[in-house]
This record gives sequence, C-alpha cells and structure tokens, in this order.
Amino acid sequence: MAGNQLIVLNALDVAKTQLYHFTAIVIAGMGFFTDAYDLFCISLVTKLLGRIYYHVDGAPKPGSLPPNVSAAVNGVAFCGTLAGQLFFGWLGDKMGRKRVYGLTLILMVVCSIASGLSFGDSPKAVMATLCFFRFWLGFGIGGDYPLSATIMSEYANKKTRGAFIAAVFAMQGFGILGGGLVALVVASAFDHKYKSPTYEVDPIGSTVHQADYVWRIILMFGALPAAVTYYWRMKMPETARYTALVAKNAKQAAADMSKVLQVDIEAEQEKVDRLIRNKNSYGLFSKEFARRHGLPLLGTASTWFLLDIAFYSQNLFQKDIFTAIGWIPPAKTMNAIHEVYKIARAQTLIALCSTVPGYWFTVAFIDILGRFFIQVMGFAFMTIFMFALAIPYHHWTQKENHISFVVLYSFAFFFANFGPNATTFVVPAEIFPARLRSTCHGISAAAGKAGAIVGAFGFLYAAQSKDPTKTDAGYPAGIGIKNSLIMLGVINFAGMLLTFLVPESKGKSLEDLTGENEEDTAETELQNA
Repeated sequence: MAGNQLIVLNALDVAKTQLYHFTAIVIAGMGFFTDAYDLFCISLVTKLLGRIYYHVDGAPKPGSLPPNVSAAVNGVAFCGTLAGQLFFGWLGDKMGRKRVYGLTLILMVVCSIASGLSFGDSPKAVMATLCFFRFWLGFGIGGDYPLSATIMSEYANKKTRGAFIAAVFAMQGFGILGGGLVALVVASAFDHKYKSPTYEVDPIGSTVHQADYVWRIILMFGALPAAVTYYWRMKMPETARYTALVAKNAKQAAADMSKVLQVDIEAEQEKVDRLIRNKNSYGLFSKEFARRHGLPLLGTASTWFLLDIAFYSQNLFQKDIFTAIGWIPPAKTMNAIHEVYKIARAQTLIALCSTVPGYWFTVAFIDILGRFFIQVMGFAFMTIFMFALAIPYHHWTQKENHISFVVLYSFAFFFANFGPNATTFVVPAEIFPARLRSTCHGISAAAGKAGAIVGAFGFLYAAQSKDPTKTDAGYPAGIGIKNSLIMLGVINFAGMLLTFLVPESKGKSLEDLTGENEEDTAETELQNA
C-alpha cells in the first residue's frame, strides 16, 4: 500500500517527533481545556444557583433548583454540543479544517462571557438566559471535537499518532481540574471577604448578595484560555491530507508541509487525481461506505454513547455521592459560598487523583498496548468497580469506610480515562476516509453527547432516594444511588462488548486504514508499464 501513498503524506507518516507536533497539541489542547472547563464548571455552581434564586422562607434546607430547571441548566450545553459536533464535523469536511477552526473558539469566548452576564428580573428569566447562552456555548464546544481530533490525526506520524491525539484529549483533564481550582480560589476569596452564618443559624443571611458574583466569575473565566489560543489557530496551515485528498491541490499540500517539515516535497497532482477516482469517491450514505465502514462507525458511535452515559452521570451526581457518604457536610450546616468551596474541593481531588493521571496513562501506553486493548480493559475495570461500589453500597456509607469508597470511586474514574473516554475520541479520527473523517468523528461524538444527555437528565432523577421524604425538593423518588451504580455497571459491560466492532489502528497509515491508497488496478498497471 505504501507504494501508492503520496510523498507528502508518507513524509508526515515517517516524520520524527518535532516542535510542530507539540505546537499542534498545545493549540488543539487548549481548546479542549476550555471545553472541559465550560462543560463541567456548571456542576460546581448549581447548588449556589438554587440558594440564590429558589430560596423558600421557613424551609428546613436551602433552596435548590427545581427538577426541570436543574435538568435544563446541566444538560442544555450537551444539547448544543451534540448539534455542534454534527454541524462543524460536516463543515470541516466541506470547507476545510482550518477555515472553521477559529469559528468554534469565537463562539466559545462570546458565550462564556455571556453566560456569566445572564440577566433578568426574575429567577425564570435568569435561568432562561443562562440556558440560551450555554446552548450556543455547547454548539461551539461541539465543533472542537471533530476538528481538533482530525487536525491532530492528519498532522501526526503513524508511530505516535495515538499519543498525540490522546494528548489533545488529555487536556480535558486539566480543564476539569482548572474548573475546580478556579472555583476554590473564587469561593475562598469571597468567603473570606464576606463572612456569613450557616443556613441553620440564619437562612437568609447565609447567602450574601455578593454570592451572585461567584457563579458568574467561575463561568466567565472559561473565555480566557479560548481567547489566548485564537491567534495560533489562525496561523496553522490546512492539513496536507485535506488539501491533497479532499481539495485535490497537491501543489499546495506539498508547499505547506515543506514549510512545516522543513524539507523539499514533490507535488504529485496526477497521483492525487488517480487516487480520488472510482473506489474512493463514495459518499456517507452509499452502499460502499456501509460495506467498508458501516460496522466500525456503529462501533465508534455506540461505545462512545454508552461511555458518556456512565462518565457524565458520574461527574454530574458525584457531589450527591459525596454528600451521601459525608464528604460534603449537609447543606444547612454551611453558608452558600462555603458550599461551593466544599463541592469544588471534592471534585478537584477526584480530578487530581484519578481523572488527570488516567488521561496521561493513555497517552503513554496507547501506541504500545493499542486502542482496542485499552478500551476493553477500561470498560472491564469500570464495570468491576461500579459493581464493587454498588452491591455493598450500605457498607460504604459507614463513616469508617468513606476513604475506601472514594479510593474505589477514583479508580473507576481512572480507568474511564485510561480507557474508553480517551480511545473513543482517538479512533474515529483514524479509521474513516479524509473527505468524511471530520463528519464521521462528529457523528461518533454526537452519539457520545446523546449518552451524556441521558446521563445528565436521567440520573438527576434516577439517583434520588427511594424514600420520598429524602429526595431533593421537587424531585420524585428515584431508584437510589446504589441501583444507579448497578445500571452504570451494566452499561459499561455493554460498551466492552461493542468495542469488538472497532478495528485496531495502531501503527498504520491513515490511508492504509481507510483504503485511500487503493488505485484502480488496470490504471495502476498501465501507469507502471
């Protein structure tokens, strides 16, 4: 196959690791830092929003967001992300990766700031404005998924391609960690400056007026890393694979990569023309695509869907788990700002101890162990740890067992990230043809976000106590945290089985994986003669 490969693409495949690889990781990775920060920071402030805007005089517990409002605030960004993944994935194949790469950042910067400036003279108006801007924030974030993955896969060499794509995604771990640290700093500063009693001492005084600035500052901070990255994204040249195989401009592809690789590369326009004919011109909805790539696309989409049900539901109700086991004190024993501090501290520790290390274990081992092995292993361990947490759940609620619970919970997160959370992002950027690569990654990622929506909306209700007297205000009785964890274990097991639909891509050229090196046999023989 390598004999049919364009010189410019072969040069990228065999290139030694150079500065431009790390520059691309930073440029794309800062987008993912912002993505994770913006998506997960909302879970740090939902309790505060409930206290500020839904206080009920005389209530034994602080105000909380009504179920429909909580589901909307937590889930609306995921709806926007799903739409953005499909739209920008398709647009990246039609207009080019670089041309739409800056649009996603602009959208993220504007909507991050606008989210923090949500206005209105009633709680309903503020929440509606917040949801509006978070939807469009999610839309921009959605575009970053297929574009960043595709750009990194098309720039990388085949020996370390998995590590480079995984490194971009690993910045998500730092984004989650960054969200927790920003919330810690902001909450600590406001708590120190504006002293207030606990809710049980003074229900109204426990939420100072300045608390309204806390959640706004935390949300708006997400605009900063995106704004810093914009200039460098615009300086990147279009990927050679898009320019040559999709735009059909071999001369421009050779010129761009000659500058990047600092070597002279021959343009092969006739070879490009041959490669894009016949077998390599089928579309997304053709029988040929279904025959070649249908099952792999089903595999990448379904595993990402199941993974994100588990992953995002864990993130979104982990603060409730920490409350149930006593890691976060009862809300009435804290003032509003201190509660933000406690929630942020718990989530920061989980990110520091399991989320971030898990991502970088994947970076270190993905090109050694392979994508398939890591994904199966990750799903298997997530299944084991979910059942280990769920079946003896009452045991973990005892005070003397709290630390052991957190350790097991951290391991579940570790193997999500040293496992399918990273590999489901990497593989769709490798196994589909260049002209459909961004679109297929967007479809797979959108399936994942559909899973995140199930997790975000469904488990807000499912994780409620079976006892109606112990549920959060406005929620019906659920199946409880124990049964929710059992459901997540079953979901992880199904993800492990569906991984067998996904091919291994370790160490192979993108064109060998997708069949884009194949030329018409008769024409090839004539050319050779």
